[in-house]
Amino acid sequence: MMPPRHIGLQFGHIKHFNEGLSEFSRQLAWQFAHQAQQLKAERNWHFHFILPAQWHGLFGPDVSYHALTEGMRLRHHFPVDLDVWHGLHQHMRYRPPVNSQHKLITVHDLNHVYAKTGLSLWWQNMRLTKQLRRANQLIAISQYSANDLVKHLPWAPPATVIYNGAADLTQSAQTPVDELQGQTYLLHISRMSPSKNVGVLIDMAAAWPEQMLVLVGPHSPEVAAHKERAQQLGLLNVRFITDVNEAQKAWLYAHCSAFLFPSLMEGFGLPPIEAMFFGKPVIVAKRTCLPEVCGEGAAYWDDFTALAMRRVVEARMAADQQDSTMADRVRQQAQRYTWAGAAQQYIAQYERGTLPC
Repeated sequence: MMPPRHIGLQFGHIKHFNEGLSEFSRQLAWQFAHQAQQLKAERNWHFHFILPAQWHGLFGPDVSYHALTEGMRLRHHFPVDLDVWHGLHQHMRYRPPVNSQHKLITVHDLNHVYAKTGLSLWWQNMRLTKQLRRANQLIAISQYSANDLVKHLPWAPPATVIYNGAADLTQSAQTPVDELQGQTYLLHISRMSPSKNVGVLIDMAAAWPEQMLVLVGPHSPEVAAHKERAQQLGLLNVRFITDVNEAQKAWLYAHCSAFLFPSLMEGFGLPPIEAMFFGKPVIVAKRTCLPEVCGEGAAYWDDFTALAMRRVVEARMAADQQDSTMADRVRQQAQRYTWAGAAQQYIAQYERGTLPC
């Protein structure tokens, strides 16, 4: 029998699962949990999930759970020797255990280099440098992110690109959002931080009063600020929906007229692909990784003035009405990104880490 091999996944301090980094962690973990028995039988692999105690048990009984502790920010030992330690994103401050052999970190983006300046940029780069230098290997979630690593952190080892999957919610249970039943609306879903560029959608709504815009995200100061601005402008065609569950999100995608995503900084961009699974018209910013990931499945904004944005949205929805094959082409683009496919590529990287030295 093959000797046991131990794979540790460090989630970091997850408070909820309704934003990009935690969604990535959750979906990848589910894939490994579903295969855990098979991988144990075939390769004698054992998965260890390191995350806050409130989430222990979430992924079923076939993986081991370990509490996240403040001591993991310092030099520490794990209860078992880890053949692979995988930090699921680059922002966490938790160190790989000293008794881990192959250390891998997934780098989602380097958005901070575009959002920060001066001392703040220097400090963020120093923190990230310290974290990434602990890894033997980096994974980037798009070629754009991999190129950013070469450009801004040239000392880093070359990154392997593994595209994210995206959730196909088309066969999921749907729960209607009562206030939107029977309504025609454009949809945006994000955490609505400044990089998501939600303000331009509100500007567009002000110039398009007959068209409803629905903005969906977690309850947060950023969402509250956007809501206050819409109220100050007296916009009756903008609705905010907070903290939706998966069934509500599936219903929102299924019933929207188009999905809008003007984000200026992305490492991958999950929501546009989720909308594409429904064959919906998708319009995104022609920025960062979005053209790479969305390809011909989306239309693009270069100009973020309200009337220019409206024209692009109207043209994309009209094209969808006129071309009966467009929805299928959009779905085909989305089907390039599955969590099962992403997990298999990560398993191949873990295999490298579990090989005897």
